[in-house]
Amino acid sequence: MLGMKLIDLHKRYIEWWQRKLGISDYALLWLSFFKGILIALLVIWLVK
Repeated sequence: MLGMKLIDLHKRYIEWWQRKLGISDYALLWLSFFKGILIALLVIWLVK
């Protein structure tokens, strides 16, 4: 039950940001992709 509530909360949060930024689903996917790359590079830089 808690897991489903958390998933629903996350979906609503993502939809809110998507509407606030006025971006499409496709743009949101690209934004997430580049965010992941930046986080990975930051982690690699911190570990070195």
